[in-house]
Amino acid sequence: MLNYHVSMATPPILFLSHGAPPLADDARWTAELARWSGSFTRPKDILIVSAHWEDAPVTVSPTQRRVPLTYDFWGFPQKYFEVTYEAPLAPELGEEVTALLGAKGVHVRHDETRGLDHGAYVPLVEMYPEADVPVLQMSMPTLEPTALTDLGRALAPLREQGTLIIGSGFTTHNLRWFDPSRGADTAPPSASSEFDHWAAETVTAGDLDSLERMLEVAPAGHEAHPRTEHWAPLYIAAGAAEAAGATQRTTAVDGFWFGLSKRSWQFD
Repeated sequence: MLNYHVSMATPPILFLSHGAPPLADDARWTAELARWSGSFTRPKDILIVSAHWEDAPVTVSPTQRRVPLTYDFWGFPQKYFEVTYEAPLAPELGEEVTALLGAKGVHVRHDETRGLDHGAYVPLVEMYPEADVPVLQMSMPTLEPTALTDLGRALAPLREQGTLIIGSGFTTHNLRWFDPSRGADTAPPSASSEFDHWAAETVTAGDLDSLERMLEVAPAGHEAHPRTEHWAPLYIAAGAAEAAGATQRTTAVDGFWFGLSKRSWQFD
């Protein structure tokens, strides 16, 4: 069992590998997520940045009216399109995000039509199944590492107000490795394993420069992330953690799922 660093004063900052909709059928992973969320301070609200929402300028999800989830996937059984997650809206958090980013010259657009996508609700269903914590999702306006790190730094004050900041991606994400016929526990490709090892060491060391230069310095970086959208939410989490003075960097979930690294980190 992994050891969690428990903060009693403020919630941590997280980067999690969110999984596809069938994550709900994986008893081990769902238990890991539930145990993780129960190990730290219950947040006032949640700001989540998902790999599946790229939109410029920075855009936030509805704060004035409830809308259906965004089922941004295809080819899955109907039951996955019937999942609901009716978390409370977070209008105050929307205002705080707008103010914090506005102070840095970043315009924030409010989209009152786009519900939480699967990068947000799939893990939250397991972590907060009662859907009783207000949630706001924020888009990534770019995949450029330093710009996202700076966004994270700007959002860091939210932590002291009780907000749980989550970057939701996947530590390795090459869907050519995904073969359902082989089972979730199949041995990962060597490239996935090598990248996972590098990521674990680099995050633990707090080497933000190397994280930002992942494609240049990581073993199998281009194979692990043919496109970097599932790595990019880590920049926001790591930037927020740095600015918030979080010096504890702990692996909260590890292992592989259909060859993909589900490694997830907690910053305290």
